[in-house]
Amino acid sequence: MAEGSTPDRGADDDNPFQGIPMFSEIAKAMAGQGPLNWDAARQFALMAAAGGESEPNVDPAVRLAYGDLSRIAAMHVADVTGSELDPPELNVVTRAQWATQTLDAYRHLFTEMATSLGRGQGDAMSLFEQDPDEPDGPGAEDPMFKMLAGFNKLMAPALMGMSVGSMVGSLARRAFGIYDLPIPRQPRTLSLVATTIDQFASDWSLERDEMRLWVVTHELTGHALFSAPHISERVAGLARRHAGAFRPDPSAITDTLGGVNADDNPIEALQRAFSDPEILLGAVRSPEQHALAPELDAAVAVVVGYLDWVVDAVSARVVGGDALSIAEAVRRRRTETSREDVFVERLLGIRLGVEQVTRGKAFVQGVVDRGGEAALTPLLARSDSFPTPNEVDAPGLWLARLEHTDPPES
Repeated sequence: MAEGSTPDRGADDDNPFQGIPMFSEIAKAMAGQGPLNWDAARQFALMAAAGGESEPNVDPAVRLAYGDLSRIAAMHVADVTGSELDPPELNVVTRAQWATQTLDAYRHLFTEMATSLGRGQGDAMSLFEQDPDEPDGPGAEDPMFKMLAGFNKLMAPALMGMSVGSMVGSLARRAFGIYDLPIPRQPRTLSLVATTIDQFASDWSLERDEMRLWVVTHELTGHALFSAPHISERVAGLARRHAGAFRPDPSAITDTLGGVNADDNPIEALQRAFSDPEILLGAVRSPEQHALAPELDAAVAVVVGYLDWVVDAVSARVVGGDALSIAEAVRRRRTETSREDVFVERLLGIRLGVEQVTRGKAFVQGVVDRGGEAALTPLLARSDSFPTPNEVDAPGLWLARLEHTDPPES
Protein backbone atom coordinates (compact mmCIF):
# COMPACT_ATOMS: atom_id res chain seq x y z
CA MET A 1 0.00 0.00 0.00
CA ALA A 2 1.39 3.41 -1.00
CA GLU A 3 2.43 5.79 1.72
CA GLY A 4 -0.36 8.13 2.74
CA SER A 5 -3.10 6.01 1.17
CA THR A 6 -6.20 5.09 3.14
CA PRO A 7 -6.66 1.38 3.83
CA ASP A 8 -9.91 -0.22 2.63
CA ARG A 9 -12.33 -1.07 5.40
CA GLY A 10 -13.59 -4.60 5.07
CA ALA A 11 -15.56 -7.10 7.05
CA ASP A 12 -12.56 -7.80 9.27
CA ASP A 13 -12.83 -4.31 10.80
CA ASP A 14 -15.90 -5.52 12.69
CA ASN A 15 -14.20 -8.72 13.75
CA PRO A 16 -13.19 -8.44 17.44
CA PHE A 17 -11.00 -11.54 17.10
CA GLN A 18 -8.93 -10.30 14.17
CA GLY A 19 -5.67 -10.84 16.05
CA ILE A 20 -6.61 -14.32 17.27
CA PRO A 21 -6.45 -16.69 14.27
CA MET A 22 -8.76 -19.44 15.50
CA PHE A 23 -11.43 -17.10 16.86
CA SER A 24 -11.11 -14.87 13.80
CA GLU A 25 -12.04 -17.74 11.48
CA ILE A 26 -14.96 -18.71 13.72
CA ALA A 27 -16.21 -15.13 13.71
CA LYS A 28 -16.07 -14.96 9.90
CA ALA A 29 -18.01 -18.20 9.63
CA MET A 30 -20.69 -17.01 12.03
CA ALA A 31 -21.11 -13.49 10.70
CA GLY A 32 -23.45 -14.36 7.83
CA GLN A 33 -25.95 -16.65 9.57
CA GLY A 34 -29.45 -15.94 10.81
CA PRO A 35 -30.67 -15.53 14.38
CA LEU A 36 -30.35 -19.26 15.16
CA ASN A 37 -27.79 -21.74 13.85
CA TRP A 38 -29.84 -24.76 12.80
CA ASP A 39 -26.83 -26.95 12.10
CA ALA A 40 -25.71 -26.51 15.70
CA ALA A 41 -29.26 -27.10 16.94
CA ARG A 42 -29.55 -30.34 15.01
CA GLN A 43 -26.14 -31.65 16.06
CA PHE A 44 -26.72 -30.93 19.74
CA ALA A 45 -30.23 -32.38 19.59
CA LEU A 46 -28.91 -35.63 18.16
CA MET A 47 -26.11 -35.83 20.73
CA ALA A 48 -28.45 -35.22 23.65
CA ALA A 49 -31.17 -37.56 22.35
CA ALA A 50 -28.87 -40.53 21.75
CA GLY A 51 -26.77 -39.91 24.87
CA GLY A 52 -23.63 -40.80 22.96
CA GLU A 53 -24.95 -44.26 22.13
CA SER A 54 -25.99 -45.84 18.86
CA GLU A 55 -29.75 -46.42 18.59
CA PRO A 56 -31.04 -49.55 16.83
CA ASN A 57 -33.71 -49.21 14.18
CA VAL A 58 -37.28 -49.84 15.27
CA ASP A 59 -38.28 -53.49 14.88
CA PRO A 60 -40.88 -53.85 12.07
CA ALA A 61 -42.93 -56.08 14.38
CA VAL A 62 -43.20 -53.17 16.83
CA ARG A 63 -44.48 -50.90 14.05
CA LEU A 64 -47.14 -53.46 13.14
CA ALA A 65 -48.19 -53.82 16.77
CA TYR A 66 -48.69 -50.07 17.11
CA GLY A 67 -50.70 -50.04 13.89
CA ASP A 68 -53.09 -52.61 15.35
CA LEU A 69 -53.40 -50.66 18.61
CA SER A 70 -54.07 -47.46 16.69
CA ARG A 71 -57.05 -48.97 14.88
CA ILE A 72 -58.54 -50.10 18.18
CA ALA A 73 -58.02 -46.81 19.97
CA ALA A 74 -59.18 -44.61 17.07
CA MET A 75 -62.73 -46.00 17.15
CA HIS A 76 -63.11 -45.30 20.86
CA VAL A 77 -61.53 -41.84 20.73
CA ALA A 78 -63.96 -40.87 17.95
CA ASP A 79 -66.87 -42.19 20.00
CA VAL A 80 -65.92 -40.39 23.24
CA THR A 81 -65.04 -37.08 21.56
CA GLY A 82 -68.05 -37.15 19.26
CA SER A 83 -65.81 -36.30 16.32
CA GLU A 84 -65.24 -37.90 12.95
CA LEU A 85 -61.64 -38.87 13.57
CA ASP A 86 -59.53 -39.28 10.50
CA PRO A 87 -56.70 -41.48 11.82
CA PRO A 88 -53.36 -39.86 11.01
CA GLU A 89 -50.21 -41.56 9.83
CA LEU A 90 -48.48 -43.17 12.80
CA ASN A 91 -44.69 -43.42 12.90
CA VAL A 92 -42.70 -45.37 15.46
CA VAL A 93 -39.33 -43.62 15.75
CA THR A 94 -36.07 -43.53 17.64
CA ARG A 95 -35.24 -40.76 20.10
CA ALA A 96 -32.94 -39.10 17.59
CA GLN A 97 -35.67 -39.12 14.94
CA TRP A 98 -38.15 -37.62 17.42
CA ALA A 99 -35.65 -34.86 18.22
CA THR A 100 -35.07 -33.87 14.59
CA GLN A 101 -38.80 -33.97 13.84
CA THR A 102 -39.51 -31.77 16.87
CA LEU A 103 -36.89 -29.23 15.83
CA ASP A 104 -38.53 -29.00 12.41
CA ALA A 105 -42.05 -28.81 13.85
CA TYR A 106 -41.21 -25.99 16.25
CA ARG A 107 -38.78 -24.21 13.98
CA HIS A 108 -41.10 -21.24 13.53
CA LEU A 109 -41.38 -20.81 17.32
CA PHE A 110 -37.64 -21.07 17.91
CA THR A 111 -37.03 -18.61 15.08
CA GLU A 112 -39.51 -16.15 16.60
CA MET A 113 -37.66 -16.41 19.91
CA ALA A 114 -34.19 -16.04 18.41
CA THR A 115 -35.30 -13.07 16.32
CA SER A 116 -36.82 -11.27 19.29
CA LEU A 117 -33.73 -11.91 21.39
CA GLY A 118 -31.52 -10.74 18.54
CA ARG A 119 -33.20 -7.36 18.52
CA GLY A 120 -31.36 -6.56 21.73
CA GLN A 121 -27.91 -7.44 20.44
CA GLY A 122 -27.19 -3.90 19.19
CA ASP A 123 -28.23 -2.38 22.50
CA ALA A 124 -26.16 -4.89 24.39
CA MET A 125 -23.06 -4.14 22.34
CA SER A 126 -23.49 -0.39 22.81
CA LEU A 127 -22.87 -0.90 26.50
CA PHE A 128 -19.31 -1.89 25.67
CA GLU A 129 -18.55 1.33 23.83
CA GLN A 130 -16.21 3.57 25.74
CA ASP A 131 -17.78 6.63 27.38
CA PRO A 132 -15.39 9.60 27.12
CA ASP A 133 -16.61 10.82 30.51
CA GLU A 134 -15.85 7.42 32.06
CA PRO A 135 -12.53 6.23 30.63
CA ASP A 136 -12.37 3.43 33.19
CA GLY A 137 -16.01 2.37 32.78
CA PRO A 138 -17.36 -0.88 31.27
CA GLY A 139 -16.42 0.24 27.76
CA ALA A 140 -12.74 0.71 28.58
CA GLU A 141 -10.25 -0.79 26.18
CA ASP A 142 -9.94 -4.06 28.06
CA PRO A 143 -9.07 -6.74 25.45
CA MET A 144 -10.74 -9.53 27.41
CA PHE A 145 -13.88 -7.46 27.88
CA LYS A 146 -14.06 -6.52 24.20
CA MET A 147 -13.41 -10.09 23.10
CA LEU A 148 -16.24 -11.43 25.25
CA ALA A 149 -18.58 -8.72 24.01
CA GLY A 150 -17.77 -9.47 20.39
CA PHE A 151 -18.06 -13.19 21.04
CA ASN A 152 -21.59 -12.74 22.35
CA LYS A 153 -22.66 -10.78 19.25
CA LEU A 154 -21.15 -13.10 16.67
CA MET A 155 -21.71 -16.41 18.44
CA ALA A 156 -25.23 -15.78 19.75
CA PRO A 157 -26.89 -17.73 16.88
CA ALA A 158 -24.65 -20.75 17.51
CA LEU A 159 -25.13 -20.55 21.27
CA MET A 160 -28.87 -20.30 20.80
CA GLY A 161 -28.78 -23.29 18.47
CA MET A 162 -26.78 -25.30 21.02
CA SER A 163 -29.22 -24.47 23.80
CA VAL A 164 -32.35 -25.17 21.78
CA GLY A 165 -30.87 -28.38 20.36
CA SER A 166 -29.76 -29.62 23.77
CA MET A 167 -33.21 -28.92 25.20
CA VAL A 168 -35.03 -30.76 22.42
CA GLY A 169 -32.58 -33.66 22.61
CA SER A 170 -33.10 -33.96 26.36
CA LEU A 171 -36.87 -33.92 25.88
CA ALA A 172 -36.48 -36.70 23.32
CA ARG A 173 -35.13 -38.97 26.05
CA ARG A 174 -38.37 -38.57 28.01
CA ALA A 175 -41.04 -38.13 25.35
CA PHE A 176 -43.62 -40.79 24.53
CA GLY A 177 -45.09 -38.96 21.55
CA ILE A 178 -45.60 -35.53 20.04
CA TYR A 179 -48.30 -34.34 22.46
CA ASP A 180 -46.21 -34.56 25.61
CA LEU A 181 -46.14 -30.81 24.91
CA PRO A 182 -49.71 -29.64 24.22
CA ILE A 183 -48.89 -27.67 21.06
CA PRO A 184 -50.26 -28.45 17.58
CA ARG A 185 -47.82 -29.57 14.93
CA GLN A 186 -47.51 -29.66 11.19
CA PRO A 187 -47.42 -32.05 9.42
CA ARG A 188 -50.15 -33.88 11.29
CA THR A 189 -48.45 -37.24 11.76
CA LEU A 190 -47.99 -39.00 15.08
CA SER A 191 -44.52 -40.10 16.18
CA LEU A 192 -44.14 -42.51 19.09
CA VAL A 193 -40.85 -43.32 20.82
CA ALA A 194 -41.15 -47.08 21.42
CA THR A 195 -37.96 -47.41 23.47
CA THR A 196 -39.06 -44.81 26.01
CA ILE A 197 -42.59 -46.19 26.26
CA ASP A 198 -41.39 -49.74 26.90
CA GLN A 199 -38.74 -48.57 29.37
CA PHE A 200 -41.33 -46.60 31.32
CA ALA A 201 -43.61 -49.64 31.49
CA SER A 202 -40.73 -51.72 32.82
CA ASP A 203 -39.67 -49.11 35.38
CA TRP A 204 -43.22 -48.84 36.77
CA SER A 205 -44.04 -52.58 36.49
CA LEU A 206 -46.82 -51.90 33.98
CA GLU A 207 -48.02 -54.31 31.33
CA ARG A 208 -46.22 -53.32 28.13
CA ASP A 209 -49.06 -53.63 25.61
CA GLU A 210 -51.46 -51.75 27.87
CA MET A 211 -48.90 -48.97 28.26
CA ARG A 212 -48.53 -48.80 24.49
CA LEU A 213 -52.32 -48.63 24.04
CA TRP A 214 -52.58 -45.84 26.63
CA VAL A 215 -49.98 -43.75 24.79
CA VAL A 216 -51.64 -44.34 21.41
CA THR A 217 -54.95 -43.22 22.94
CA HIS A 218 -53.33 -40.08 24.30
CA GLU A 219 -51.77 -39.19 20.96
CA LEU A 220 -54.96 -39.83 19.00
CA THR A 221 -56.88 -37.65 21.46
CA GLY A 222 -54.38 -34.85 20.92
CA HIS A 223 -54.84 -35.29 17.19
CA ALA A 224 -58.63 -35.09 17.51
CA LEU A 225 -58.43 -32.00 19.72
CA PHE A 226 -56.06 -30.09 17.47
CA SER A 227 -57.95 -31.11 14.35
CA ALA A 228 -60.44 -28.45 15.43
CA PRO A 229 -59.04 -25.28 13.76
CA HIS A 230 -60.28 -22.91 16.47
CA ILE A 231 -58.34 -24.87 19.09
CA SER A 232 -55.13 -25.40 17.14
CA GLU A 233 -55.06 -21.78 15.95
CA ARG A 234 -55.71 -20.48 19.46
CA VAL A 235 -52.95 -22.48 21.15
CA ALA A 236 -50.43 -22.09 18.33
CA GLY A 237 -51.09 -18.37 18.10
CA LEU A 238 -50.59 -17.81 21.82
CA ALA A 239 -47.35 -19.81 21.83
CA ARG A 240 -46.08 -17.88 18.81
CA ARG A 241 -46.93 -14.52 20.39
CA HIS A 242 -45.11 -15.53 23.57
CA ALA A 243 -42.00 -16.71 21.70
CA GLY A 244 -41.90 -13.47 19.72
CA ALA A 245 -42.35 -11.17 22.72
CA PHE A 246 -38.93 -11.53 24.33
CA ARG A 247 -37.32 -8.19 25.08
CA PRO A 248 -33.68 -8.80 26.06
CA ASP A 249 -32.23 -6.87 28.97
CA PRO A 250 -28.68 -5.97 27.85
CA SER A 251 -27.59 -5.60 31.48
CA ALA A 252 -28.18 -9.31 32.01
CA ILE A 253 -25.52 -10.08 29.40
CA THR A 254 -23.08 -7.47 30.63
CA ASP A 255 -23.50 -8.57 34.25
CA THR A 256 -22.48 -12.06 33.19
CA LEU A 257 -19.53 -10.87 31.14
CA GLY A 258 -18.51 -8.35 33.78
CA GLY A 259 -17.99 -11.14 36.29
CA VAL A 260 -15.19 -12.64 34.21
CA ASN A 261 -11.70 -11.86 35.49
CA ALA A 262 -9.08 -10.66 33.04
CA ASP A 263 -6.70 -13.37 34.29
CA ASP A 264 -9.15 -16.17 33.49
CA ASN A 265 -8.54 -18.60 30.68
CA PRO A 266 -10.66 -17.17 27.80
CA ILE A 267 -12.05 -20.54 26.67
CA GLU A 268 -13.02 -21.61 30.18
CA ALA A 269 -14.53 -18.19 30.85
CA LEU A 270 -16.68 -18.44 27.73
CA GLN A 271 -17.83 -21.92 28.65
CA ARG A 272 -18.88 -20.79 32.11
CA ALA A 273 -20.62 -17.70 30.75
CA PHE A 274 -22.67 -19.35 28.03
CA SER A 275 -23.13 -23.03 28.91
CA ASP A 276 -26.34 -22.41 30.85
CA PRO A 277 -29.56 -21.69 28.87
CA GLU A 278 -30.73 -19.53 31.75
CA ILE A 279 -28.02 -17.02 30.80
CA LEU A 280 -29.24 -16.84 27.22
CA LEU A 281 -32.83 -16.39 28.40
CA GLY A 282 -32.11 -14.56 31.65
CA ALA A 283 -34.08 -11.43 32.52
CA VAL A 284 -35.95 -11.38 29.22
CA ARG A 285 -39.58 -11.84 30.30
CA SER A 286 -41.40 -8.85 28.88
CA PRO A 287 -44.54 -6.95 29.90
CA GLU A 288 -46.22 -8.41 26.81
CA GLN A 289 -45.52 -11.92 28.05
CA HIS A 290 -46.80 -11.13 31.54
CA ALA A 291 -50.03 -9.81 29.99
CA LEU A 292 -50.32 -12.89 27.78
CA ALA A 293 -49.78 -15.40 30.60
CA PRO A 294 -53.42 -15.67 31.81
CA GLU A 295 -54.65 -16.52 28.30
CA LEU A 296 -51.86 -19.03 27.65
CA ASP A 297 -52.25 -20.66 31.06
CA ALA A 298 -56.00 -21.00 30.54
CA ALA A 299 -55.51 -22.51 27.08
CA VAL A 300 -53.00 -25.07 28.35
CA ALA A 301 -55.26 -25.98 31.28
CA VAL A 302 -58.21 -26.63 28.95
CA VAL A 303 -56.14 -28.74 26.56
CA VAL A 304 -54.53 -30.82 29.32
CA GLY A 305 -57.82 -31.23 31.18
CA TYR A 306 -59.67 -32.39 28.09
CA LEU A 307 -56.87 -34.71 27.00
CA ASP A 308 -56.75 -36.36 30.40
CA TRP A 309 -60.54 -36.75 30.58
CA VAL A 310 -60.84 -38.40 27.16
CA VAL A 311 -57.84 -40.66 27.73
CA ASP A 312 -59.27 -41.79 31.07
CA ALA A 313 -62.65 -42.51 29.46
CA VAL A 314 -61.17 -44.45 26.55
CA SER A 315 -58.56 -46.34 28.56
CA ALA A 316 -61.26 -47.50 30.99
CA ARG A 317 -62.81 -49.27 28.01
CA VAL A 318 -59.78 -50.68 26.23
CA VAL A 319 -56.76 -50.71 28.55
CA GLY A 320 -58.24 -52.59 31.44
CA GLY A 321 -56.96 -53.00 34.98
CA ASP A 322 -53.77 -51.01 34.54
CA ALA A 323 -55.52 -47.87 33.24
CA LEU A 324 -55.56 -45.99 36.54
CA SER A 325 -52.01 -47.07 37.41
CA ILE A 326 -50.71 -45.88 34.04
CA ALA A 327 -52.52 -42.54 34.29
CA GLU A 328 -51.18 -41.92 37.79
CA ALA A 329 -47.62 -42.84 36.84
CA VAL A 330 -47.63 -40.67 33.69
CA ARG A 331 -49.10 -37.65 35.47
CA ARG A 332 -46.66 -37.90 38.33
CA ARG A 333 -43.85 -37.95 35.79
CA ARG A 334 -45.35 -35.00 33.91
CA THR A 335 -45.48 -32.77 36.97
CA GLU A 336 -41.87 -33.45 37.97
CA THR A 337 -39.99 -30.34 36.91
CA SER A 338 -36.68 -30.85 35.13
CA ARG A 339 -34.21 -28.29 33.80
CA GLU A 340 -35.57 -28.90 30.31
CA ASP A 341 -39.14 -28.30 31.49
CA VAL A 342 -38.14 -24.94 32.95
CA PHE A 343 -36.48 -23.99 29.68
CA VAL A 344 -39.58 -24.97 27.69
CA GLU A 345 -41.80 -23.03 30.07
CA ARG A 346 -39.77 -19.85 29.65
CA LEU A 347 -39.40 -20.33 25.91
CA LEU A 348 -42.95 -21.24 24.93
CA GLY A 349 -44.87 -20.16 28.03
CA ILE A 350 -46.23 -23.70 28.47
CA ARG A 351 -46.63 -24.60 32.14
CA LEU A 352 -47.51 -28.21 32.97
CA GLY A 353 -47.24 -28.23 36.75
CA VAL A 354 -49.71 -29.60 39.27
CA GLU A 355 -51.63 -26.33 39.37
CA GLN A 356 -52.32 -26.37 35.64
CA VAL A 357 -53.32 -30.03 35.59
CA THR A 358 -55.67 -29.56 38.55
CA ARG A 359 -57.22 -26.45 37.01
CA GLY A 360 -57.92 -28.18 33.70
CA LYS A 361 -59.34 -31.25 35.38
CA ALA A 362 -61.66 -29.09 37.51
CA PHE A 363 -62.98 -27.28 34.43
CA VAL A 364 -63.77 -30.45 32.50
CA GLN A 365 -65.27 -32.21 35.50
CA GLY A 366 -67.35 -29.11 36.27
CA VAL A 367 -68.80 -29.16 32.75
CA VAL A 368 -69.60 -32.88 32.95
CA ASP A 369 -71.17 -32.54 36.40
CA ARG A 370 -73.49 -29.77 35.16
CA GLY A 371 -74.35 -31.00 31.69
CA GLY A 372 -73.20 -34.58 31.31
CA GLU A 373 -70.52 -35.87 28.96
CA ALA A 374 -72.35 -34.46 25.93
CA ALA A 375 -71.78 -30.94 27.27
CA LEU A 376 -68.13 -31.23 26.23
CA THR A 377 -68.98 -31.85 22.57
CA PRO A 378 -69.19 -28.13 21.65
CA LEU A 379 -65.56 -27.67 22.68
CA LEU A 380 -64.49 -29.39 19.46
CA ALA A 381 -67.56 -28.67 17.36
CA ARG A 382 -68.12 -24.93 17.80
CA SER A 383 -65.62 -22.34 16.59
CA ASP A 384 -66.66 -19.93 19.37
CA SER A 385 -66.31 -22.48 22.14
CA PHE A 386 -62.83 -21.91 23.50
CA PRO A 387 -63.19 -20.88 27.18
CA THR A 388 -61.94 -17.55 28.46
CA PRO A 389 -59.65 -17.51 31.52
CA ASN A 390 -62.66 -16.61 33.71
CA GLU A 391 -64.73 -19.44 32.23
CA VAL A 392 -61.99 -21.97 32.92
CA ASP A 393 -62.41 -21.24 36.62
CA ALA A 394 -66.23 -21.08 36.37
CA PRO A 395 -67.42 -23.77 33.93
CA GLY A 396 -71.04 -22.77 34.54
CA LEU A 397 -70.31 -19.45 32.83
CA TRP A 398 -68.96 -21.29 29.80
CA LEU A 399 -72.04 -23.49 29.55
CA ALA A 400 -74.34 -20.48 29.95
CA ARG A 401 -72.56 -18.54 27.19
CA LEU A 402 -72.85 -21.40 24.73
CA GLU A 403 -76.48 -22.02 25.68
CA HIS A 404 -77.49 -18.41 25.06
CA THR A 405 -75.57 -17.85 21.82
CA ASP A 406 -76.20 -19.43 18.47
CA PRO A 407 -73.37 -21.48 16.96
CA PRO A 408 -71.45 -19.58 14.27
CA GLU A 409 -72.30 -20.48 10.71
CA SER A 410 -69.81 -22.89 9.23
